[in-house]
Amino acid sequence: MRFKNQEWMEGGIEMLFEQKTICLKNGKECIFRSPSAEDAAGMAEHLKRCAAETPFVLRYPEECVETPEQEASFLTGINESENGMMIVCIVDGGIAGTCQISFHDRIKLRHRAGVAIGIIRKYWNLGIGTAMFREMIGAARKRGVTQLELEFIQGNTRARALYEKMGFQIVSAKPNAIRLKDGTMLKEYFMVKEMGKNF
Repeated sequence: MRFKNQEWMEGGIEMLFEQKTICLKNGKECIFRSPSAEDAAGMAEHLKRCAAETPFVLRYPEECVETPEQEASFLTGINESENGMMIVCIVDGGIAGTCQISFHDRIKLRHRAGVAIGIIRKYWNLGIGTAMFREMIGAARKRGVTQLELEFIQGNTRARALYEKMGFQIVSAKPNAIRLKDGTMLKEYFMVKEMGKNF
């Protein structure tokens, strides 16, 4: 998943994730780490696969047209940013999922951060999403963030269940935000987690 607004990628102190190993529900281990430019081809494929497996992302597969060079530049920008962090989940040498947290640097907005997540269907229900949210919530707390925010598309009940489990609540909905190829119109829901509340 990617944020709609990538302004937070501009310069600053690197904000890298310290690599760690996570035990999944099926007994396998996965690695959480920051992405690198060498992940560019795998990341491009991950984005396209996520878009193909579910209608609940903002692009269709054919719209995922980044070249490896463009993707490498994007990943380098994230790693060099002081206002954003990405985590990739590696299982059996491949990218199983990614997540991002986006911080604001303006005084009036510093208490807020946005999060996004995308996991390949093959790796659903293994605990990756929960573990990723815990890392993003931890990073937000270290930063002094008091409110986390995210969006999801109408009908994405699996994602909604995860978000609610992690303490997010729906606060608003945007009607007709998403229009599918067949003309179906879907709402986009906005959720907030107040960091003082447990998850």
